[in-house]
Amino acid sequence: MTGLLDDFMTRAALAGVGTALAAAPLGCFIVWRRMAYFGDAVAHAAVLGVALAFGFSLSIFVGTLVAALAMALSVSALSGRGHGVDTILGVLAHGALAAGLVAVSFIEGVRIDLEAFLFGDILAVGRDDLVVIWGGAIAVLAVVFWRWSAMLTATLNPDLAFAAGIDPRREDRLLTLALAIVVAVAIKVIGALLITAMLIIPAAAARVFAGTPERMAVIAAGIGCTSALGGLYGAYYLDTPAGPSIVVVAALFFVCASLIDLARRAPR
Repeated sequence: MTGLLDDFMTRAALAGVGTALAAAPLGCFIVWRRMAYFGDAVAHAAVLGVALAFGFSLSIFVGTLVAALAMALSVSALSGRGHGVDTILGVLAHGALAAGLVAVSFIEGVRIDLEAFLFGDILAVGRDDLVVIWGGAIAVLAVVFWRWSAMLTATLNPDLAFAAGIDPRREDRLLTLALAIVVAVAIKVIGALLITAMLIIPAAAARVFAGTPERMAVIAAGIGCTSALGGLYGAYYLDTPAGPSIVVVAALFFVCASLIDLARRAPR
């Protein structure tokens, strides 16, 4: 196993699969709840988290996790207080991204490759990164499996959730925590600007083929993993950026799924 992990492509493949497995079920909840912009805001905050990590000598995972959680909690606190949620998300998302870029410029003595954090650098993933990625993925999957029924009920019908003794706000907080963990582990793989794409696109493509929520999550995981591997090896052989290549493959899955859905709905 040690020798196998010496190969950078093997490490990159494992990182892509781990990220896709964690992102798939959360992507389904984001699609069901129509929270795409929320996911974007949390992902953009990751750049500010990177700056905090370097400024306070923290790990990138801790910095981005703290920033992502702070963003999610800020959105929840400001919602319903005079401005629409979309306005709040827009202000916080772009404000956090800009603040992160400015903060990075003030950090002296450390060379920061901003492009790697914005678009990912999956080919540079090391063994320590794999431990963080798979540790985060396992934690997210454990939370989702543990609270699947409650989260699903709270998503589809909050009133029914209350009647069943489920607190939708608690489930929202758990979902937010899981999303922050995914952002923290995915920034190295796919980058802050592309994380939301890997959350949403596989889930949206899977929706066409899924008859149940559980099946949608499984199919989304399969599409995400295939996109990660296909984009990774496409980037290797075509000499294209790995992060964007992974998203392009996922987008092709969505296009094919949409065409299949159109063909099904076409009058005969």
